[in-house]
Amino acid sequence: MTKISATEVAKLRKMTGAGMMDCKKALTESNGNFDEAIDFLRKKGQKVAGKRADRDTSEGAVLAKSTSDGKRAVIIALNCETDFVAKNDDFVKFAGQILDVAAEKNPANLEELLNSELNGVKISEEIINQTGVIGEKIQLGYYDKVEGESVASYIHTGNRLASIAGFTKAIDEHARKDVVMQIAAMNPIAVDKNDVSQKIVDKEIEIGKELAIQEGKPADLAEKIALGRLNKFFKENTLLNQQWVKDNKKTIRDFLKEVDSEVKVTGFKRYSVS
Repeated sequence: MTKISATEVAKLRKMTGAGMMDCKKALTESNGNFDEAIDFLRKKGQKVAGKRADRDTSEGAVLAKSTSDGKRAVIIALNCETDFVAKNDDFVKFAGQILDVAAEKNPANLEELLNSELNGVKISEEIINQTGVIGEKIQLGYYDKVEGESVASYIHTGNRLASIAGFTKAIDEHARKDVVMQIAAMNPIAVDKNDVSQKIVDKEIEIGKELAIQEGKPADLAEKIALGRLNKFFKENTLLNQQWVKDNKKTIRDFLKEVDSEVKVTGFKRYSVS
């Protein structure tokens, strides 16, 4: 049997991220052949992934960043089974590597990101490999992006929540950060009231009518009351109409007008794990 040195084990661990004992076993099984040892570890990952395919991945790390040119921001969520793994430095580092690929390659969607390469291997395959290393089901659960003349990103403490936003003009970095922090804190559903889908509007009007009737209001006034409640819904749930968390005497629209009267928000994304 080929004798495996600690140096070889450490080298394989650096190459794959697998545990020391797993690396030693892989090298032992492959008689010191590194390519075969890597294949051994990959097969182990596939075996673990198969066993845990039906597991729930409600934990994870949510990360976001802006590209080097400041014109695009990306956000991803790498999910796992437990909070313990979600806080693991190696897991967060792996999520960060996927985020870097998203920023560099600009994939159109989640599927394209999964098919992008990380260290010469498709991300989808590397996720399976890491499943074998970590021992839990891992899943790339979310990816999106925004573009603009300037962008901003924010990761809340603990990597469980992140937000990104784009703007039509280059504005002060602190102002951009205030907007993405507002998005993280207040979870708006759209930039402005005209951006809210008609389906949601119709649903809110219907709910407003039912509530008015339940409160004993005349049926002929129910729709008027519902429309009043709809305006309140817009104020609470659309970014530009929300009260600014740093100064509730101002809306985000007011705040941005003070920064630059011409700037507009091109879009935003927000994601969190439960």
